[in-house]
Amino acid sequence: MKNNALKLTAAAASMLMLASCGSASGTMVDKPVMNLTDSTPAAAGELDTLKWSLYSEPFSLDYAYAFDYSDNQVLANICEPLLRLNPDLSVSPGLAEKWENPTPTAWVYTIRENVKFHDGSTLTPKDVVASLNRHLDPAVGSSWYSVFANVKSIKATGDNQVTITTVKPDALLNESLSGAAGVVESAATLKKLGGDYGNASGGVNCTGPYQLDEWSSGEKLKLSSFDRYWDKDLKPKAKNLEFVIMTDPVARVNALKSGEIDGGWMIPSNAINELQATGAGNMYFGTNCAVSSLVVSNPAGPLGDQRVREALLRAIDRNGLVMAAESGYATATDALTSESVWGQQPDQVQKQAFDELNAYPYDLDKAKELVKQAGAEGKEITITTAPMGNNFNVVAQATAAAAESIGLKATINTVTPNAYTSLFSDPAAREGTDLFFTNWYLSVGNPLEMFSILRTGDFANYGNFSDAEYDKAVNQALFSKNPEGESKNVLKAQQILNDQLPWLPLYETPTTLWMSDRVTGTDVSVNYLYYPWAAQIGAK
Repeated sequence: MKNNALKLTAAAASMLMLASCGSASGTMVDKPVMNLTDSTPAAAGELDTLKWSLYSEPFSLDYAYAFDYSDNQVLANICEPLLRLNPDLSVSPGLAEKWENPTPTAWVYTIRENVKFHDGSTLTPKDVVASLNRHLDPAVGSSWYSVFANVKSIKATGDNQVTITTVKPDALLNESLSGAAGVVESAATLKKLGGDYGNASGGVNCTGPYQLDEWSSGEKLKLSSFDRYWDKDLKPKAKNLEFVIMTDPVARVNALKSGEIDGGWMIPSNAINELQATGAGNMYFGTNCAVSSLVVSNPAGPLGDQRVREALLRAIDRNGLVMAAESGYATATDALTSESVWGQQPDQVQKQAFDELNAYPYDLDKAKELVKQAGAEGKEITITTAPMGNNFNVVAQATAAAAESIGLKATINTVTPNAYTSLFSDPAAREGTDLFFTNWYLSVGNPLEMFSILRTGDFANYGNFSDAEYDKAVNQALFSKNPEGESKNVLKAQQILNDQLPWLPLYETPTTLWMSDRVTGTDVSVNYLYYPWAAQIGAK
């Protein structure tokens, strides 16, 4: 190893050993119980101010670049998409009160009337067209461009109607408009703010239950309830909403324990038991659509060889890693999709999607042999990480130790949380990095979203993975006119990713939520990234 930072901490090493082999007395370490719940008890009263923690500052509140947890959990309360993503990952009407698919290549949206932007202006089809067309503009460089890759035109086709025409049928487009890709902003605001749109100085002007009042970079974002919000069922129960940026996980947990902060999503797993022991609030576990993986980002390096990727995966004791990195609040997986996103597929397809996968159990001998076959012994890899939680630290150390154990040389490169976020949007930021950790979530309840981003040339295909058979299967599933054809091809795509391992799947975690004793009210689901969840939270 190249530096001492690569050595597993005593605690992490101990956890990995116990999880794999048991303690000295032979007793196996038990995983904690995770009881999934759909929602927290409804709020009984209102609040003056709700304070919420963010593990990092949003990269942008411009929906075209909102591509991470911090961005979207804030944006979800300020800006709204055409459709809503429900807690079970189904979709329902949002700013579009209904939609139709009259031909295989046309989606017609009836825009809700009398919806107000935060500046008091009224939502029109013109705003929808201007907002969605930005994703097609190369000058914008939208992170969501792939959603619109098959779009031919987006036009107002009536007083309250917008029609999206595609060049071929697209199985993913409509439900993708329940996330950031479907957010609608005032056309006048987009024109007025230009390059300042969505940043700390320009802000946004949307239709959500909260409006952005102040963004103090590096510190906090202050929001206030919007009195003219159209959905009376989601009238905010908290007059003010304050997002506090807390990049230090220890400080974040201490603020939650003391009640200084009312709650937060994505609780560090190693702090869950600690928080529960305080009796100062409640921990909830809910539906997630994320898989924690290692992104292979340098195809020119040793990991460009599938044999080396497989070797590294086999050298990581993932059951031990679940205990060390997530305190047991996770489940090891061999797939890049979670079971939750297959719910729209027939039962038999859901079963096949996971029962027929290759398993990659911990096997050092097999891993060493694969590295030798690939001629990769002694070759170097760089793992980039950030101080964003115990799991980041343990995963980086365990991965480096695994690499060294099979004959590779490993270096850990630690960057700031903001620099780490740039890995997902800036190719230059990934230079010199072979691997980085992600808890990659999908924006819809459909595995095709994961499969689509790993097609040749896609924006989020960070390692430039390319497989003609895979591209064909994904495209046929996306453009299929019948459910049977879609199912056949999504199964094939799932299997190819399982074979080729362009990213290394580690484990699945539930959605985690902590709320202090004084607040309650929201659903417990990964849909918090696109649904105005904070409007539901009030006093107990």
